[in-house]
Amino acid sequence: MNERLIQTFKEKLQAGKPVFGPFMKTSDPGFVEAAGYAGMDFAILDMEHGPVNIQDMQNNIRAAQVSGILPVVRAAAVTEEAIGKALDIGAAAVEIPQISTAEEAKEAVKLAKFSPLGERGVCRFVRAAHYSSMEKEIYFKQANETIVIAQIEGKEAVENLEEILAVEGIDIIFIGPYDLSQSLGVPGQVNHPRVVEEMNRIVAAAKSRGVVIGTFTDSARMMEMWMKAGVQYISYSVDVGIFHDACKSLTEKFHVLEGNIN
Repeated sequence: MNERLIQTFKEKLQAGKPVFGPFMKTSDPGFVEAAGYAGMDFAILDMEHGPVNIQDMQNNIRAAQVSGILPVVRAAAVTEEAIGKALDIGAAAVEIPQISTAEEAKEAVKLAKFSPLGERGVCRFVRAAHYSSMEKEIYFKQANETIVIAQIEGKEAVENLEEILAVEGIDIIFIGPYDLSQSLGVPGQVNHPRVVEEMNRIVAAAKSRGVVIGTFTDSARMMEMWMKAGVQYISYSVDVGIFHDACKSLTEKFHVLEGNIN
């Protein structure tokens, strides 16, 4: 289900190209499909801040696969249940929030990978294994190709950055700018010089080690700035935020036309 999506995604990153996609908080798989048909590379299906349950998440993953967009599930925590269930229902990648130490990063990899790379709980009667119809060897091999993304979002993570970057099995380091701004004493000010300086330091450290770096952006200007800095995994806004902005823009245009006609 995910082999081609994962391969294409990894090939783009290995070629130094950026990839682009939104966070998804709604439970409607139509939003996920629309993002895929629009040509986005991935969708981050949110189980940390989103209201979606595991059953709805499974349908969102189906929608991603149908429309050709990589299904990334942001797990709620570094736990066997949160990470294992996301992968069992077909996530191509898991994004783990609030990674602050190398030990937490290693635990995330351990829970996301089968032996010899990790100790993920084994059940072949799950969607990711085609409900046991997939050859065992193929399932275990493909499952260990899934992508692990570690979110670093606070002072402790920054202090432990070099150790986190050295953890084998972490494919992408994702900077959470809003949580980082809070930890630096300027909550919500993601363009504050202190936040930008710290993020640039993280980007430089990751690039020096050959680790792919990602971040969240919520404006075209912010997206351009971090792409120019070398950030490849570009998350842009949230489905409901994108919809709100489009509605607001259309409403403003409507009122202009209304005024011109009257």
